[in-house]
Amino acid sequence: MAPTARSFARRRLLTGTAALTGAALLGGTAHAAAAPKTAWPDQFPLPDGFQPEGITIGGKPFAYFGSLANGDIYRANLATGRGSVVSKGLGAEHPTVGLKIGHGRLFLAGGVSGEIRTVDLRSGALEKVYATGGSFVNDVILTPGAAWFTDSFKAQLYRVALGKHGAPGALTTLPLSGDWVQGDDFTANGIERTPDGRALLVVNCFADGGTLMRVDPRTGAATAVDLGGAKLPNGDGMLLLGRTFYVVQQAQNAIDVFRLNAAGTKGTAITRITDPRFRIPTTVAAWGDRLYLPNARFDVEQPTPDTDYDAVAVPQV
Repeated sequence: MAPTARSFARRRLLTGTAALTGAALLGGTAHAAAAPKTAWPDQFPLPDGFQPEGITIGGKPFAYFGSLANGDIYRANLATGRGSVVSKGLGAEHPTVGLKIGHGRLFLAGGVSGEIRTVDLRSGALEKVYATGGSFVNDVILTPGAAWFTDSFKAQLYRVALGKHGAPGALTTLPLSGDWVQGDDFTANGIERTPDGRALLVVNCFADGGTLMRVDPRTGAATAVDLGGAKLPNGDGMLLLGRTFYVVQQAQNAIDVFRLNAAGTKGTAITRITDPRFRIPTTVAAWGDRLYLPNARFDVEQPTPDTDYDAVAVPQV
């Protein structure tokens, strides 16, 4: 089995910087305030064989999806559901897993390639490629001074410094310590920030049956977040809106919703969102009063060029 296929087979088998005041360090996630019109589709197709995983939405009603098959970037108009490939990937050994939009570019986590890539949003041209030397670069979150990436097979985060106008600069590695427990297999997944902006939140799919970790971006020290006994064995993409915290539990076809305290040290479960249209969703982004998710269909053991994929929208809590 090829490295890419082997890594994603592992995913299908899963069960289950200096601190500044306030949000100055890690900043909020930007989301548009305008609500979608009721006629906008709440489900739309993605290209056959695309193998989506990540989604990001910026200041306009367009969703960007990354392909596990070849790293392509597909842009869909949320008003119509129609779209097209706007950036060609580097091929089968260079997937796009998590991605985020900001500063006129896309920041891409390159999965098994160990790459971090940036793409110019206007032209779709590949801008920079960083070789991390990592095993599986999975997800990304943008902060005012940096882009942070997880590695699913190594106890470390990657930090790309952001310069003037968000230009990507030096790449550094932050080892994880404290409560962080690295499993023999897939461990770190999604990444977000705390409501007060002082720390990072990272899903650890291995520790204690699936734990949310609060990571100090200066030291890498991780502390388990008290979720009142809730576990995140399949925790994947995460989204913070104010103090409402959405965690996609992919293999459970669900989004678990929590209310976090400002420091992100404690969360209270609010509800679980399920939908019959979920076919192993992986990541989540927001526009207006909706959440948008790609269906990754990790239950399909051998995707083909004809395998169908789609994205669905559900109301926010």
